[in-house]
Amino acid sequence: MTSPSLAVLHHAEAAPVLNLLTVPQVMARLQLSRSAVYDLIRTRQLASITLGRARRIPTHALTDFIRTRLEQEAAA
Repeated sequence: MTSPSLAVLHHAEAAPVLNLLTVPQVMARLQLSRSAVYDLIRTRQLASITLGRARRIPTHALTDFIRTRLEQEAAA
């Protein structure tokens, strides 16, 4: 059995794992309604992707959204 090359191992370690959340998962984390989450997506305050008919929100997009809102609150 041969082991993968060092370049392949390095690439696999360097590639970030992209976790995707469903709308209900985001609803639960933010304690918001379905329509409120879709409003955030529609107004591009919360980034998302569509896979077929399914809407998914990358975890980093949710983190960025929360960080932005915290910064806005602190500046006000």
